[in-house]
Amino acid sequence: MRTLQSQGRRARGIDIEASAYTSAVGSITDEAFVRDQLRDVTAVIHCATLHKPHVETHGAREFVETNITGTLILLEQSVRAGVRSFIYTSTTSAFGSALSPPAGEPAAWVTESTTPIPRNIYGVTKAAAESVCEMVHRRDGLPVLVLRTARFFPEPDDDPAIRSSYSLANVQVNELLYRRADIADVVDAHLLAVEHAPDIGFGRYIISATTPFSPDDLLELRHAMPEVVRRYVPDAEALFAERGWRLFAGIDRVYVNELARRELGWRPTYDFAYAISRLRAGYDHRSELARTIGAKGYHTAQPASGAYSYRK
Repeated sequence: MRTLQSQGRRARGIDIEASAYTSAVGSITDEAFVRDQLRDVTAVIHCATLHKPHVETHGAREFVETNITGTLILLEQSVRAGVRSFIYTSTTSAFGSALSPPAGEPAAWVTESTTPIPRNIYGVTKAAAESVCEMVHRRDGLPVLVLRTARFFPEPDDDPAIRSSYSLANVQVNELLYRRADIADVVDAHLLAVEHAPDIGFGRYIISATTPFSPDDLLELRHAMPEVVRRYVPDAEALFAERGWRLFAGIDRVYVNELARRELGWRPTYDFAYAISRLRAGYDHRSELARTIGAKGYHTAQPASGAYSYRK
């Protein structure tokens, strides 16, 4: 909404909470509300969801109601309204257990052809909603593109071991190698998807920073990632050391964005090489949009784990 408004484009934001970027307050599970808001709308970007952080604060039925039923309502009302482009913001969490091969196996090379194995209600409902999107496209002809976004949230990692061993910036720059995207690039991907959906019809795309790695690196990446990074970005380790940072010892997956770059014409800017160049010059590695937005929070009170921020 920030980007669309800054470009002077007509956009209507709906949310369950009021904000400077919310045109109307309401829920996607309210069919009458959705029908009213979709009048004269030609494209829908569907980001509304219960997220992974809500697993500890919301029940499974709430996830089903919002993530599956709400998505179906939006889809069906979009068909009724004559929407020409529907973009569904999904998640790489839908891949679930497929992201973590057994110990001793190479890291997973994750593409759109990787079979999802969801491991919690968040992943289950996001994957199911993707199938609902495909069903409505096949049944009604609504152009729908699914964007499986990698991490772009600004909060600390939900793994206590990671939080206690690495600084936040250290973790997130490491993740740009294989499992993170900057929100500015994510926004660009969505706007390109709106443009291309009518011609594509239906598609799924991984939205993550471009990795420097190749399939030939996967076995070594599992247990000796610094060795691989030295080959691609020789000065990264020394630059990290100046800040008291470390490269991860090993990783279990690599997200591949090739299809989105090829079919959507997406050119993500904020990858690991960009971050290194910014750090070398003494600047913040994040986009201006990421710095402006900051952390918005997921909860009305601090959850028990303390892993994710809450709205104050």
